[in-house]
Amino acid sequence: MNVFECIQSRASAIRLGEPGPTREHLDTILRAGIRAPDHGRLRPWRFVVLEGDARLKLADAMAETLRRKMPQATEAQLAAERAKPMRAPTIIVAAARITRGRIPEIEQVAAVAAGVQNMFLTAHALGYGVMWKTGDAAYDDHVKTALGLLPEDHIVAMLYLGTIITPGKVVSFPLEDALVRL
Repeated sequence: MNVFECIQSRASAIRLGEPGPTREHLDTILRAGIRAPDHGRLRPWRFVVLEGDARLKLADAMAETLRRKMPQATEAQLAAERAKPMRAPTIIVAAARITRGRIPEIEQVAAVAAGVQNMFLTAHALGYGVMWKTGDAAYDDHVKTALGLLPEDHIVAMLYLGTIITPGKVVSFPLEDALVRL
């Protein structure tokens, strides 16, 4: 699949299953992430790969985040939150580690987002389904530290990867709605 076909056919999967990416494919996906544009060559990306039981670290941290946010949360709600990371065999948490200085923080976060798009497209080209997730957990210091990140790191994406069980729909958007010509 060429790059144009890959971009035009990209869609977020609805449901994923086993198997996740092979070790070789996972390395290819991660290497695509570090090929993103990076103003100042700061290399702000940090990737946490969760497979198998390692996903339970994220599951427990997400449930704890919900419990702190909603002390009245029921066991069923906590269990549902804990189940979210189990929806895919592989998760790549992509975070920006900011270097203070002349390069604005937003540009460093944007570099990580560009890397996430590279990884998304690479996974798609390799035949895997992908979902780009965030939610409250992505902004929680407890979740970050549970994953080995620093509280000040910015989680840009939790990429859920696996075999497509239910594909997503390719969504069209008229170029005219996003374009301003001067």
